[in-house]
Amino acid sequence: MKLKLVPTAAALAASLMMGAALASGGASGPTVQVEVQGKIGEVIVNPYNIAPLTAVIRNGGYVIEDAHVRVVPKKGGQEIAYDVNNAELKTHAGIPVFGLYPDYANQVEVSYTRIFQGKKEQFKETYTIRTAPVYMEMNGSVNTKSAFLDVDVKHVDKKYGDRLYLVNNLVPKPPKASRAVWNNPTGGALEWSYGPQNGIVDTKGEVRWYLLPNLDMYDPESIYKSGIMMGFQQGADGLLTWGYGQRYVKYDLMGREVFNRRLPANYSDFSHALDRAQNGHYFIRAASADLRRADNKRVHTVRDVIAEVDENGRAVDEFRLFDILDPYRDNVIKTLDQGAVCLNIDASQAGKTLSAEDLAKQEASDTFGDIAGVGPGRNWAHVNSVDYDPNDDSIVISSRHQSSVIKIGRDKKVKWILGTPTGWKDQFKDKVLTPVDKDGKPLKCADNQCEGGFDWTWTQHTGWIIDSKTNKDVLFLTVFDNGDGRGLEQPPLPDMKYSRAVVYKVDQKKMTVQQVWEYGKDRGNEWYSPVTSLTKYMDDKDSIMVYSATAGMGAAPSKDKAGNAKAASAHPYIMEFDWGKTTPAVEIRINDAMGYQAMPISVESAFNYKIK
Repeated sequence: MKLKLVPTAAALAASLMMGAALASGGASGPTVQVEVQGKIGEVIVNPYNIAPLTAVIRNGGYVIEDAHVRVVPKKGGQEIAYDVNNAELKTHAGIPVFGLYPDYANQVEVSYTRIFQGKKEQFKETYTIRTAPVYMEMNGSVNTKSAFLDVDVKHVDKKYGDRLYLVNNLVPKPPKASRAVWNNPTGGALEWSYGPQNGIVDTKGEVRWYLLPNLDMYDPESIYKSGIMMGFQQGADGLLTWGYGQRYVKYDLMGREVFNRRLPANYSDFSHALDRAQNGHYFIRAASADLRRADNKRVHTVRDVIAEVDENGRAVDEFRLFDILDPYRDNVIKTLDQGAVCLNIDASQAGKTLSAEDLAKQEASDTFGDIAGVGPGRNWAHVNSVDYDPNDDSIVISSRHQSSVIKIGRDKKVKWILGTPTGWKDQFKDKVLTPVDKDGKPLKCADNQCEGGFDWTWTQHTGWIIDSKTNKDVLFLTVFDNGDGRGLEQPPLPDMKYSRAVVYKVDQKKMTVQQVWEYGKDRGNEWYSPVTSLTKYMDDKDSIMVYSATAGMGAAPSKDKAGNAKAASAHPYIMEFDWGKTTPAVEIRINDAMGYQAMPISVESAFNYKIK
């Protein structure tokens, strides 16, 4: 009897062991042991680990087509609804859900066609998707007032009620970052490494998406994975491109990585601008990783190279601005407020400027890096935007430290300069555009000022072409005129400074420029943004988008408890205007934040683009 009982006991033991293994997480067999709410598969929140307010309703092993998503708004909230093309359904193995509210039991309505064994069925379902509160890494500063975006909606016209705005902000100087500088050779801007704060807000002030980078993507303690995230751009395919430090990247709104690449080895220190051009290439504002100067000193340069990179990451061309322009033109550098040289904010230097003697001492020294100065290896150009013009195969750049927007051809020759004529060498004087009125009559200009309400831009950002209004002869341009050093001088009182959003019309044959629209001068110092910011034309609503990203920071510094100078807090403004109007159709204020850029985002482009 005992011999007969042994196999039975062994089988029972094996059965118990198998049951225990399954209960503790072993193989599921042909079943899937997860919660299923509807007629397809499970819900995965934050499927790619960097976008917590997204989810995928998995297909459950079925083929699904013709999906539609509606995130049910909170009471009085903004609806997000969109179709999903079949390519996105295959890419994400289910229905991608975007625009969830944080810390909320979201109700998500979906419809779709399910195909199984040749049978097609249509379903409409409602899913409950619970999300966590917004979480961001903090820098420990007493000046940080909130964990994320504190949004105050002032006014939104009905026409703009469906807007979603991508806000590209940053966290100043996290102690984990900015711990290294370049060596062999010296110079560059490696230490320019503020933390990321990127999200999407709706017109009710709610956060509907945010980027939470993991260490695979972003590591402030790694020189090759840190840097300031800047230059966001959404392409016609809905994908986002941007860069940071030594990288340029492409992701979708769900957080799926398309690519995350190191800069080509010839370049370093991406910041500010990456243009995904009509020729399929990427125009990347970077710097030279190793330049031999005329005096045989080798340096990393600072924000003065545009690298053209093809789809496969090959550097196919470059625009070396220290060879194309005059890196020793110092008229603007000598009038900059040293308290706010772009994001290098130092309240103790507010109101101070550099002298010719200061610059001469610099050039005689071996002091290179991210410092306002002249010559390759210093921040003489500070290029903060680049835009490709397919009409004549050229680029338009904005150089903050030359207070000029400049067009440069494929032959590396300057085509025109939009800026004050003061200080340009003879070879550039005939490239400076002549200001004209609406009838094409030249305006009288003297001492860096013009009649008729015309003004050049000063320490500006985003010199961007309005493609749909531009041809080979006439180019429309949007610029954010920050206004520091206006007229090549500092005003008697700091609260006399102001910023403007501007639209110019450039006649490229006649070499003239007309100012056709402006906003901001009447808002005065309260709207003044000493650094960063954006002006951008939006085709879908025939509108001008404006982000005065550091409004308020230009106020006089205060003192902290230790008696040190403390910069005023910024309160960026998101604004949008109907074309030609000066009354804002949208005005949204973000409290106590360091802004860089903001722009509308298209959900339709992200999930229902035209499949090629």
